[in-house]
Amino acid sequence: MPSSTLQLAIIGGGPAGLMAAEAARAAGATVELFEGKGSVGRKFLLAGKGGMNLTHSEAKPQFTARYAERAQAVARWLEEFDADGLRAWAARLGIDTFVGSSGRVFPADMKAAPLLRAWVHRLRGAGVRFHVHHRWLGWDAQGGLRFATPNGELTVQAGATVLAMGGGSWPQLGSDGAWQSWLAERGIDIAALKPSNCGFDIGWSDFLAMRHAGAPLKPVVAHWRDTDGIEHARQGECVITATGIEGSLIYALSASLREAIARDGAAALALDLAPDRDIDRLTADLAKPRGRRSLSEHLRRQAGIGGIKTALLHEVLDEASLRDPARLAQGIKRLPLILKNARPLAEAISSAGGVRLEGLDDGLMLRELPGTFCAGEMLDWEAPTGGYLLTACMASGRLAGEAAARWLRRM
Repeated sequence: MPSSTLQLAIIGGGPAGLMAAEAARAAGATVELFEGKGSVGRKFLLAGKGGMNLTHSEAKPQFTARYAERAQAVARWLEEFDADGLRAWAARLGIDTFVGSSGRVFPADMKAAPLLRAWVHRLRGAGVRFHVHHRWLGWDAQGGLRFATPNGELTVQAGATVLAMGGGSWPQLGSDGAWQSWLAERGIDIAALKPSNCGFDIGWSDFLAMRHAGAPLKPVVAHWRDTDGIEHARQGECVITATGIEGSLIYALSASLREAIARDGAAALALDLAPDRDIDRLTADLAKPRGRRSLSEHLRRQAGIGGIKTALLHEVLDEASLRDPARLAQGIKRLPLILKNARPLAEAISSAGGVRLEGLDDGLMLRELPGTFCAGEMLDWEAPTGGYLLTACMASGRLAGEAAARWLRRM
């Protein structure tokens, strides 16, 4: 059980909270970490199921640009702990890393669990005390930290606090966004949480949904316009779902698509189903006589189109377009999709929104609540998949932990 009075309380056992604990303890602070679930790092472990993507190897200007309108702020977090710093940190835990063909950085064994075990072991050895099954309930009238525990409610006083409770995605793992109301009651400005790195609903026919949900769509090139009307194109892979579309390519565009839906009520996305063929060749090939062959067989032979791509053409294009080689070729090169809405926040990989950065000082301390710091995904920023989210979460945790330790030394 934690003491009723402690020096530094860190609330949240994800990457940001663990890094805050490591940094503050290294700076000499006595640290106690509180986690609502029965163990720390649950979302970290889930993210590593398909291969633990730690960070990305691209050059720093391109790396920081991934944070869009928050690039300048996040770049400052990364000054002391960037992608190279993360790899060096992992090496000190005995975890070798390598750069994959996509530029993403992975542990040598591709697993998250060994890294998390080594990290927690080192933190315990350094003197960080862990308290699991301690769900934060906000503050009491005297500013004490309230926790729901298996033994009833507990209140502790802390000299400083780092809040690192995540956003609102995957709430079953602990990041349920409940902190929003408690901070709002204290006058903290919070941008509404929104899904990020998420899928979108389109509204397929029952036939397509039943027959093709889960089908991979690759390779394709997505074409879309940003908020300034500038057209962009990006090649990648995605997956057809029962309600729409998701996958790495869609996640990379999710912020732009989400904002388009908020602004216009829907978002337009066009997919090039045959990125290796130009429109002229495609039109000429499709104009060749097909004889008694079905359209599906003709598409397979003349355009290399089959499976889910053929199904999508039947789903989206009308009969006249399917019969006309020029219009069919145009549909293959720019298949128009209308995205109606983002999937719910609880399903998203991450979230946008949170505590507005303008309400924080350079050490990520809340200006309205001196001695209370924030870190990680609960802050108002977002990043695409590819290691960018994890890197910035850990960098912000390090910054907040060091700043909290400095705050305590001045008290």
